[in-house]
Parts: sequence; C-alpha cells; structure tokens
Amino acid sequence: MVNLPTIDMIRTGQNICRLRRQAGLSVRDLQDIFGFATPQAIYKWQQGAALPTIDNLVVLAAVLHVPLDDILVIHTTAQVQIGA
Repeated sequence: MVNLPTIDMIRTGQNICRLRRQAGLSVRDLQDIFGFATPQAIYKWQQGAALPTIDNLVVLAAVLHVPLDDILVIHTTAQVQIGA
C-alpha cells in the first residue's frame, strides 16, 4: 500500500476565500481578472465544489501574492495498492 496525496477541496476553497479577502479583492475583481462572464466558477472554488484549473491556479497565486502551497490543502490519506 502507498499513500497518495489528495486535495481537500473544502479547505482549499476556504483558503481561496480567506486569501482573496486578505488581498482586498472582491469576487467581482477575480471575475474580471480571469475574464469570466459570471462569478459562478469563483463561488464554486470558494465553496469547495470545484478547483481552479492548473493555469487559473497559477494566476490566482500570482494575484494573491502567495505560493501555490498556501492555496492548496493536501492530505496523504488515500491508500492504493501498486503492483500485482
């Protein structure tokens, strides 16, 4: 058995929301930065219902002035059998 990392979507979403507020940005500000027609994607990120794509995550980290590790909450609880 091997421990594999998993992303805690709820806590990652909480981080996005907290970091956005600390940066003094509104959801509308992020919507404009990403060029989204609606704010739904950002609300889904904050609720932990979805994760930003890798490209959007890199931009988000730059906009929030934090490393990716400050956004993502990673656990190593999933166990998988490798091999025969």
